[in-house]
Formats: sequence, C-alpha cells, structure tokens
Amino acid sequence: MTPEELKKRTKQFALRVIKLYKSLPKGKDNDVLGMQLLRAATSVGANYRAACRARSDADFISKITVVEEEADESAYWIELFIESGIIKKERLKELLKEANELTAIFTASGNTAKTNHNNSQFKIRNPK
Repeated sequence: MTPEELKKRTKQFALRVIKLYKSLPKGKDNDVLGMQLLRAATSVGANYRAACRARSDADFISKITVVEEEADESAYWIELFIESGIIKKERLKELLKEANELTAIFTASGNTAKTNHNNSQFKIRNPK
C-alpha cells in the first residue's frame, strides 16, 4: 500500500468515526467515550501525514509509533462502546476491524523502519 493510499485510508477512518460520533445519543458517558474515540481516530491520519514528512529515520520511527498507538487506542474505545452495550457489535464490527488493521499496518511499518535503521547504522559503523 502506498503512502497516498494510506493517507486516504486513514482519512476515511477518521470520517467514519466523525459520523459515528455525530450519531451518538446524548449522555455524559457517550460524550466522554465519543470524544476519546474522536480524538484518537482523527489523530491517526494527522500523525501519519506527519510521519510521511519525517526528516530522518529516527523521526519517522518516533512518529509512526504515535500513529500505531493512536490506531490501537481507537480500537480500545470502539471495544468499550461494544462491551458496555452502548452500541451493538454489528454496527461497529467493520470499524473495529479497520482500527485493528491500521494498527497492524503501522506496527509492521515501524518494525521495518527500526530494522532498516539499525542495519544502516551497523553498516556505517562497520564498513567492509
């Protein structure tokens, strides 16, 4: 998946969460959980865009780790909506799947970047 495709995918994820947030019944618990989910889900795409503009390997690794954390946090808030009975699992099944897939993608990306960064540092220090 290209960076442009991932930018689009993360934006679509955020837009889906915005629609969900707008549809929530009013209530303190829904407001609190909804805002937490809204903050985390919209942060995924924003931070991914920042990672794409990283100035170094270390900067990318740092930023992509934040993206991974926000995607995983989004999954957590979605799980709370389901497990608390506020929203039926069927309604959130696809959104939760997307949050988990994004978490996996960004975890793999971070791991690859860390491996490549460590290998390039080793080659510089120990030229053959």
